[in-house]
Amino acid sequence: MRITLAPMEGLVDAPIREILTGVGGIDRSVTEFIRVTHGMLPPRIFYKYAPELHNRSLTRAGTPVAVQLLGSDPEMMARHGVKAAELGACQVDINFGCPAKTVNRHKGGCVLMREPELMHQIVAAVRQAVPAAVPVTAKMRLGYDDRSMGVACGQALADAGAGEIVIHARSKVDGYKPPAYWEEIARVREAVAVPVIANGEIWTVEDYWRCRDVSGCDEVMIGRGLITRPDLARRIKASQQGEQGEELDWPAVVSLVIAYGAELQTRLEDRFVTGRIKQWLNYLRRGYPEAEAVWSKARKIREAQPFYDCLKASAALEKAA
Repeated sequence: MRITLAPMEGLVDAPIREILTGVGGIDRSVTEFIRVTHGMLPPRIFYKYAPELHNRSLTRAGTPVAVQLLGSDPEMMARHGVKAAELGACQVDINFGCPAKTVNRHKGGCVLMREPELMHQIVAAVRQAVPAAVPVTAKMRLGYDDRSMGVACGQALADAGAGEIVIHARSKVDGYKPPAYWEEIARVREAVAVPVIANGEIWTVEDYWRCRDVSGCDEVMIGRGLITRPDLARRIKASQQGEQGEELDWPAVVSLVIAYGAELQTRLEDRFVTGRIKQWLNYLRRGYPEAEAVWSKARKIREAQPFYDCLKASAALEKAA
């Protein structure tokens, strides 16, 4: 059973992949999508989104990272799949799940679920072009306007040669609002002959077991749940052995956030660094009351070092308590 760290545009970048895979329990990760349009992208764009390509497509912890592509032109998607493989990608993933209005308006992401025939053409073109040793996979939702297209689209992807399919258990219209319709994933899983991976609303170890029972999927992809609780994958793995699993306390989480900031500072100006850290801290409020307590003060800080000092002070208070 594998747990995959989900791609989250604007948040799950290479630095946070390094931090989270270092915690343990994550078996794979996926890059933010690389947007494919009409021109051939240069290698530097691939390396920007997937610097792990310089390390045999692995994080420092040894976790494989798939390169994800998003686009609607089968020929151009195939050419970019080949380039990703040439640069060392261990897996090429295709995004049919992004619900962003800008992406959908330009015929990318989830809007393609209105056209399963085109989805088939895209995957078939990429699969035929990419070396057989490199898996070609896909991520989708249950539909665009509603959840009625899951089975048809899943069958289109499987018939086109997708090695596995990740399904976010909502439609585009559903957005990210609870609940996740895991039972609909089960319908797709029963209709295709390739592995199906469940995604959506897995925030706790208990959620994982419920998702597994309802969807019938052994494997899961987790996004926001791992951002909220960085130890979630590790604790899920422990639960499979009948163990509780050690939880990360707030001082340990603060160390992770500061390490993330240090990674970001090698790439970005401080004003962008604090913006990214605030995104993570905002998610942590759901998993840690200490994050909620420090949020009102930390969110106003614009420079990295004062931000770190604020977090360290909150960690010191926790240790003293």
